[in-house]
Amino acid sequence: MTSLETFTRVRGLRLASIDFGGTGVPVLALHGHFGRARSFAPLAAALAPEYRVIALEQRGHGHSERGDGDFGQDAYVADAAEFARGLGLGPLIVLGHSMGGVTAFHLAARHPELVRALVVEEGGALNRPPEVPHPVLDVSDWPRRAATLSGLRRQIEARGVPDASYFLESAVEHPDGWGLLFDYDDMMTSQRALIGDWWEQWLRSTCPALLVHGLDSFVLPTPMARLMARRRPDTVLREMPGCGHWPHDDDLDAFTETVRTFLDRL
Repeated sequence: MTSLETFTRVRGLRLASIDFGGTGVPVLALHGHFGRARSFAPLAAALAPEYRVIALEQRGHGHSERGDGDFGQDAYVADAAEFARGLGLGPLIVLGHSMGGVTAFHLAARHPELVRALVVEEGGALNRPPEVPHPVLDVSDWPRRAATLSGLRRQIEARGVPDASYFLESAVEHPDGWGLLFDYDDMMTSQRALIGDWWEQWLRSTCPALLVHGLDSFVLPTPMARLMARRRPDTVLREMPGCGHWPHDDDLDAFTETVRTFLDRL
């Protein structure tokens, strides 16, 4: 499978994306906070050739520009909508993880003509205390630079992160050492902007939806995931034991099978 990283002008911003290639049914993938488009590479390979994953690197993440510092849901959704239109592939299956999952169901609510089905991985309809005790990961004191990649990992994990692998997808070597591509202040702003009640947007769309929940997640409570599935028609909930907030990383095979089964039935 060949993948191609490209840059597209979207609403005045230069946004990166990766088309993992193929002639299968197109799937637009949206990463979560701190993520990268390339983090979907294992899933794209597992879903090929029946499905063609195209991953957008959202504003302020990876190699995409940050713009004017607007990290509200309106900005993320407008970016995704224009990018989807620009693909010219008709209504898309939209798959999103965490913040990207919230963006996905907002996109379906506001632009139903662009979305034929949703796969929401760990994106909650209510993201605020007390339902979600810690909706913001404080990265303000994370290291800006480290002499080595392993040193950067050690410093991040010393801040209480059990496994920094997800964050290190954004690690690059600069002239003065290893660092992360995203701006820490931007990520704090973006996480705070995601705090809120998103039930109206979750319930507004009518396309088929798959909600994937890791039973060990610290972000999406199990009672909320079950309520989301009960309240929204045409929604399938799949709970993944032994998985936390990143089921696509924690158990790629089970996650792929779950997604493929849902997509094959569309």
